[in-house]
Amino acid sequence: MKAAIIAGPGQGPVYGDLPAPTPGNGECRIAVTAAAISPVVKSRASGRHYSSSGRFPFVVGIDGVGRRDDGSRVYFALPRAPYGSMAEHSVVRAAQCLLVPDGLDDVTAAAIANPGVSSWAALTERARFKAGETVLVNGATGTAGRLAVQIAKYLGAGKVIATGRDIEALKSVAALGADVTIPLIADGDALEEAFKEQFALGVDVVIDYLWGASAERLLIAAAKAGKDAVPIRFVQIGSVSGAEIT
Repeated sequence: MKAAIIAGPGQGPVYGDLPAPTPGNGECRIAVTAAAISPVVKSRASGRHYSSSGRFPFVVGIDGVGRRDDGSRVYFALPRAPYGSMAEHSVVRAAQCLLVPDGLDDVTAAAIANPGVSSWAALTERARFKAGETVLVNGATGTAGRLAVQIAKYLGAGKVIATGRDIEALKSVAALGADVTIPLIADGDALEEAFKEQFALGVDVVIDYLWGASAERLLIAAAKAGKDAVPIRFVQIGSVSGAEIT
């Protein structure tokens, strides 16, 4: 079968051939129709992600949409190594497949599943979000951030604050439900002041997809905003702006 294959450390994916997988006990063979390209996929492919196995060769991709041998259309995640989702076929445990609703096309289902679940789980499981609370999404212009804004609103957020570098993208996030937008293009002190203004008004939950400099200024602003200590549930998901802060 054809697949996107990484043959060794430091190498990029190459379009090549691998034997098709044979499902074992409790597994399903998937004829792949769509595969997601998410930050975690890129990170694993480069070997930088903590879950990268270091074993080669392997097929790129951790999730996607396809059809099982019985014809059912499913979203699948975490195929058995070395098989990934960017191939004609993959193999995965049956428990890691979910039926895709008829009204949702393959590409959209593959694209939104991982970022959507990360946003939903961050809000409901980690942050224990309650309707009426204020949510700040740091890095709201990517797929996951945009979904986080919409999910927060769907769950009843009283106010959603969205940040991002792309001004035009921030405008579209406002159209999706963000009540306040903060562009991450100001100098550090100005950005900190913008954050302080919002924290002074009250922020209950922060969903952070960026880390790096913006998260540093955000945390400093949260500490300076009020005279009294106020608990804030901070959920850090991504680190596209850097793995460290000072």
